[in-house]
This record gives sequence, C-alpha cells and structure tokens, in this order.
Amino acid sequence: MAEAHQAVAFQFTVTPDGFDFRLSREALKHLYLTEINAWKKRLIRIKNGILRGVYPGSPTSWLAVVMATVGSSYCNVDISNGLVYYIQKHLPERYVPYQTPQTRAVVSMAIFSTGVWIVGIFFFRQTLKLLLSYHGWMFEMHGQTSRSTKVWAPDTLCSAPQACVRLLSSGRPMLYSFQTSLPKLPVPSVQATIQRYLESVQPLLDDKKYQRMEILAKEFQDKTAPRLQKYLVLKSWWATNYVSDWWEEYIYLRGRNPLMVNSNYYAMDFVLIKNTDVQAARLGNIVHAMITYRRKLDREDIKPVMALGIVPMCSNQMERMFNTTRIPGKETDVLQHFNESRHVAVYHKGRFFKVWLYEGSSLLKPRDLELQFQRILDDPSPPQPGEERLAALTAGGRAEWAQARQTFFSSGKNRAALDAIERAAFFVVLDEESHSYDPDNEASLSLYGKALLHGNCYNRWFDKSFTLVAFKNAQLGLNTEHSWADAPVMGHLWEFALGTDIFHLGYTETGHCVGKPNLTLTPPQRLQWDIPERCQAAIESSYQVAKALADDVELYCFQFFPFGKGLIKKCRTSPDAFVQIALQLAHFRDKGKFCLTYEASMTRLFREGRTETVRSCTNESTAFVKAMVQGSHTKADLQNLFRKASEKHQNLYRLAMTGAGIDRHLFCLYVVSKYLGVSSPFLAEVLSEPWRLSTSQTAQFQIGMFDPKKYPNHLGAGGGFGPVADDGYGVSYMIAGENTIFFHISSKFSSSETNAQRFGNHIRQALLDIADLFKVSKADS
Repeated sequence: MAEAHQAVAFQFTVTPDGFDFRLSREALKHLYLTEINAWKKRLIRIKNGILRGVYPGSPTSWLAVVMATVGSSYCNVDISNGLVYYIQKHLPERYVPYQTPQTRAVVSMAIFSTGVWIVGIFFFRQTLKLLLSYHGWMFEMHGQTSRSTKVWAPDTLCSAPQACVRLLSSGRPMLYSFQTSLPKLPVPSVQATIQRYLESVQPLLDDKKYQRMEILAKEFQDKTAPRLQKYLVLKSWWATNYVSDWWEEYIYLRGRNPLMVNSNYYAMDFVLIKNTDVQAARLGNIVHAMITYRRKLDREDIKPVMALGIVPMCSNQMERMFNTTRIPGKETDVLQHFNESRHVAVYHKGRFFKVWLYEGSSLLKPRDLELQFQRILDDPSPPQPGEERLAALTAGGRAEWAQARQTFFSSGKNRAALDAIERAAFFVVLDEESHSYDPDNEASLSLYGKALLHGNCYNRWFDKSFTLVAFKNAQLGLNTEHSWADAPVMGHLWEFALGTDIFHLGYTETGHCVGKPNLTLTPPQRLQWDIPERCQAAIESSYQVAKALADDVELYCFQFFPFGKGLIKKCRTSPDAFVQIALQLAHFRDKGKFCLTYEASMTRLFREGRTETVRSCTNESTAFVKAMVQGSHTKADLQNLFRKASEKHQNLYRLAMTGAGIDRHLFCLYVVSKYLGVSSPFLAEVLSEPWRLSTSQTAQFQIGMFDPKKYPNHLGAGGGFGPVADDGYGVSYMIAGENTIFFHISSKFSSSETNAQRFGNHIRQALLDIADLFKVSKADS
C-alpha cells in the first residue's frame, strides 16, 4: 500500500545515459516542514530560556520596578540613593539617541531598575535554594513541629499553605523553572555511610560473619576511603549531581545482558473500565494525547511535580522522554536523543511502518490517526525476508546486536529503515493478541503483564525510550527502556494520556474517535529491508536467547481486595511501610530466612536526582517477623514491635530521599577506586551482594486530572519488572486508592527456591495478619 514511498528524499542510480534521480515530493515536504518546526522550537527554547533564567522574575515584575523608580522620581523621591544620577552622569553620550535630559534620566532609571530587578531575582533564588536545602520537615511527626520547620513552613505540613516556600515559588512556573534553585545532592560522610551499612547487614549475618564485615569496613574507613572521598567531594563541586552520570553509564549503558526482562519495565492500562473495543481508535486517541504532551513538554508548559504540593522536584529526566533511542555498542551503549521527530514507527504482523503525525504543521486529529492505524491493520502484504523477527536483535545480548547493527544496518535501505525507527517519537505495536484484566479470572492479569514485559520477544523494540502496545481488544500498555528515566517520570506521561483519552477526547457511540477522517492523507509508509541470510541467522540467535529468558520468567499479578490505603492509615503507619513489613513477613514464611532487600526511593528533591536504595530488611522488621512466626507474643507486644519497624522504615526512606542513603555513596566510591586503580575488598564485597528481594512502589495521581473518589474505577494496575537475582523475587505494587492494592511478582522457573504464586499467597496472608493485629476490617475503613 505504501511501497511506492521511499524512506529518503531522493535516490539515484547510475545508467549508461548518466545519473537517474528519483525525487519523493512527500519526503521533501516533510524535510522542509521538519526544518521549519525545528526553527520554531529553537525560538521557543530561547524565549523559555530567558523566562526560566529570570524566574521568579517576569517581564511584568521588571516593568513594575521601572514604573516604581520613574514614579518616585516624578514625586521628587530618590529611592536609588543617588545611583540614578551617578548612572546618568557616566552614561556614554554617543550611545544615547536623544540627548535631552529627560531621555537620559529615563534610560538611567531603566538601567537602575534592571539592576535592582536582577539583584532581587538572585536574592529570591538563593533564598529559595536555601529553603529547599532544608529537609528537617520530613523527619518530624505529625503535630510535633520544630521551630526551624515553623519558620520554613508556618502552618501544618498536611494541607495548609507553607508561607515561606510558597511565597518564593509562586507565580506560574514552567517545567524547568526550579532547576537551578534545587540543591545539589550532598556527599554523606564515610563514617555515617559505613555505620548505616553495618546496621543494614546485621540481621542477615551471624556473629562471625558480622565481625569479619566490621573489620573490612574499619580497614576501608581508615585506609582507603579518605582518598576516595576527597575525589568524590571534588566531583560534587563541579558536577551537577555526583551520582547520576555514573549511575546511567555503569548500571545501565554498560550492561551487556538483554534489556528485555533484565532492565525494561512495563505499565498497564486502566483495568476496570473500557470505553471502546476498536484497536485503531484507542491508539488514535492515545497517540494524539502523547504528542500533545510532547508539545507541552517542548514548550515547558507542564507544571513541575511538587512534593506536598509546594516543594519542587527535579524535572531533568523528562527531557529524553520522546525521540530517544538506545544505540548498542560492543562495550557500552549510547543514549541518542533527537531534537525533532514527526512520525512514529509501527509494528504489525511482522511488518514495520512509518506513520506521519502531522499534516503540514498541524498535528493529526485522533480520527485521522485512527484512519492511519486502520490502514495498517487492513494491509494484507506479507513480511519481507527476515523482517518479522528483526526486533529480536533488541531483545538479545547487547554486544551481538551492536555487531549485527554495524555489519548489516550501516548503509543502504537497512540504514534508512533503521533510522526511521530510531528517530521516531516512540514505537507502536498493533498486537494480534487480546489481553485485559477480568477480576473473576485472576490469571488474566498475569498474562497481561507477561505480554507487556516481553511479548513474543520480537514484537517490541526494546531500545526505544518506550513502546506503546495496543492489543486487539483496544487494551493498552507500555514497555519502557530504563536508562533514560525512572518509572514515576514515565507514569506522569501515562496518567496524562489515559486521562486525556477518557475525559477530553472520548469516542463516538460506535467506539471510533470523534470527528471525520481526512481520506486524502498519505498512507503509512512501509519500511523496506534487505536482510541477508547471515543477518537472519543473527536474528534467530538473538531470538533464541530472548525466548529462553522469557520462558524462564514466572509472573504472578493479582489484585488484593480486602483493603487499601484507607484501612492502613487506621493502623497509624505509612502505607508503604505497612506493605514493606508485610513483604518481610511473607518472604520469611516463603524461604525461612531473611535476605538483602531493595526498595527504590527517589532523590528528585535534588538537581538531576534519580533514585536511592532503602534497605528494608532491618533489625526492627526482623524482630517483628520473628515474633509473629513464634506465635507466643501478646498482641500488644506485636503492635509495639510493628510500630518500631514501621518508624525505622520511614526514617530510612526519609534518609534516602534527603541524600543520606547507603548504596549510591558506596557505588560512587567504588567507581572512584576503579579509576584510581585502588583495590578494596570491602567495596568489592558490598557491590557483589545479590538483591534477592527487589521491590518498588508505583507512583500514581501525579497530575490530578480527575478526582479518584469521584471515579473510583479509573484505576491502572501499575506495572512490574523482572527478578533482579536468579534465585530472588521482583515485587512491584501500587496502593491503588483507598480500598485495593495491585501486586506484580516475578521470579524464575529455573530456581528451585522461588515460586511467584506461592510468594503472592504469603503476601496476601501477611497483609491480613498484620491488619488483624489492629483489629481493623474493611467495614471500618
């Protein structure tokens, strides 16, 4: 259907009569429009750069200062204390177009006012930065506010406005307005980090092993660490963030294992409601909503995410959300971000297509996008040789993909087709299967999750920043590459897209997008490949690696019905601490032992912050678990032990969020030691410890597009990821409103120690047992 359209603007061949040029008017048109759009974006960036650079100032505030200065002069009041006269006296005459005294006075007052305005902006920003560096409010119990916090936030932290911070962060900030006001991530002291580390491993080691670890830690602290710490502190002075660049490079980009299951994660659609069964229509609305979000992102017309509704968090990760791909390398990958992309790449039944998102300079309407996707669904053409499983290269080993890319995709039509995928805004899959969640069929949620996590190993492009999957029954989902950003950032886009789809775009009675399609649109362009047998062999090899990995993954997803956040609050603890302690109890019942536990927390209160580890297995949580298992303690004793464990967990979470975690500091010290060629048995052992229980809570309601109390069924089921350790569990959970929790548990069939469904049943029982301690039922919530 679109074979006549070429992926490049022109082609030529050599004939006996000379050169034969073949021009593609459509491609040339899009090249022209791309350049025009690029210049528009440059102008917008310049404007936004100016507005962002003077925030919290604005042109209006500058004009107000000028008018105040001029007005006071006409009232014979010199608010400049002689500075205006001094400027006027030293104003170069040749640069003043009108030599009248009135003109020179006005110019002098404008210069003075601008100086006052700039000084005021600098003062406000430094004051805001100082206020945002204070995190004492996070460690204070409700109703027990210190004097410092009262100065920082005069009213209660729960709901009332915090005057000092709110005053300095008022106005209409753009997405990146607060970036330069955010504090830098502090480097903890080596002594504090090692002390917290030893405390974290104490419940996991016997006395002999713990004493050995103490000796290693002491030796490291006294001999090796001081030198490494100096280099790390030096880096923290000149780098925006002393962790993030190394974290991205060494944890993500240098990994040679497949991205599928090992790194990429998935996110689910709304699972309790459905507005259409038309696959192309649902995709038309969502793609339109996503590109609308991208336009807002380019214009910085998105409100910064705020903790407590007033403390800004770093928005840096959003920059590479669209037009981004991961390029494989033999030793390390590279993240490549393109400034502009006017198309998406689409996969359906083994074929790749290029779908333009714009007609001229206008974004296609949802009904037009639906038409384009329906054209792909109706296209009967077969895959080209080697095309069907081509994406398996992105699912296999990174070095193998890098070699194949260099050998077979560096020139000709393969290079042009690969460019169309890698330069796309994102990747879209029109899946041939149907998946959804049926509360009466628990297995449906697990099958849905498996389809999103790895698909059939060749119908997802795992290198793209994200792949949007549209199943045959119009259910959606995401598979997201992890190196460019963390899950809450992707969740921000996903909430916007789902909310816009339902509450702003909508569907007709027959389930189609609203409006009439433009039947004159250029059809989607079929990408052309020339895949030789050697390349097909490489594709098949990667497919076999990916299939073995996918087949080994056991995924158990379920909805916990008895209660949610509302009931947990009645236990006077944080919902996250409640779930984490339940996970410790469930794991001990499952394996009969404790393990090193990873919970991801964010450090976006700092500039370019990403994540930190909360080590959830503590002395306090293990004491509670042991008491629960023994069964000889009174309910009052168990309640007391639980509260101690909960308070400990919340304190660790706060420490991690405020830059006083353990693992990122030790990781960076390890990187410095490698650069300097210094050997450290302590760091080598710490960095080699396996995380047999890796956990993460899914963020929700970041945007507030709708009231969840008014629309209680508008719930996503969160998302999940593969197990980090071969003999461990991966657990993702979303406390979905007041009355339910979704869990996604992964493990490997090849491990005799793990069973995802068995662990899920232990989690259910652990939640119920802890709730029973406080004699709280769902009817009470």
